[in-house]
Amino acid sequence: MEIMQVERSLVCSRRIAGLESVSLRVLRSARGARAVAVDTLGARPGNWVFTISGSAARLAVGKSILTDLSIGGIIDHWERDAARPDPRSQRSC
Repeated sequence: MEIMQVERSLVCSRRIAGLESVSLRVLRSARGARAVAVDTLGARPGNWVFTISGSAARLAVGKSILTDLSIGGIIDHWERDAARPDPRSQRSC
């Protein structure tokens, strides 16, 4: 799984069987890489989402949908730049 941000919808007028009834979204990773994912949840541009990849992506949205990347959930709250505590600073004296 990876956390990504929805950039925009992807509109395709012609699709193969198995993709004709799904919404597609262009996503951007934290590193700036783009990907296209199947969206059965209705994610909007700007939403942060977590993705499911590989064969699990197909199972998550239904076996008849052909995909290797699906949006698994829309994140309600996430502190992207939250600092992680340094385990060394938690030593007792």
